[in-house]
Amino acid sequence: MLIDDEPALADFLASAARECGFEPHISEHDEDFRAQFVADRPEMVALDLGMPGMDGVELLRFLADQDYSAPVLIVSGFDRRVLESAFRLGEALGLNMAGPVEKPVRLEDLETTLNELKATLVQ
Repeated sequence: MLIDDEPALADFLASAARECGFEPHISEHDEDFRAQFVADRPEMVALDLGMPGMDGVELLRFLADQDYSAPVLIVSGFDRRVLESAFRLGEALGLNMAGPVEKPVRLEDLETTLNELKATLVQ
């Protein structure tokens, strides 16, 4: 499941996820993401930190409150220090953090990260 307010980037991420064997579900809004998450817990979450009307850190807290243990990948255009801080916060909240991946995203880097994550999910 991925949440990003930029449709072109969300489609790009979803396409890369499909190539790596995931079945992506895209959400552009906080409420939709939370409802989809509760209805069908995903095997992985990819999220953008900065979106209108919401904050990626709030989503990290939501995932922690849901006792989510699958990987959480941050894909964002924020400064590297902000990404690393959000990553450490996610770890402190008990989340299984992956990445972060900086925007603009290179397809090869994204696929490498997704393939590595997919390998950890195979039981």
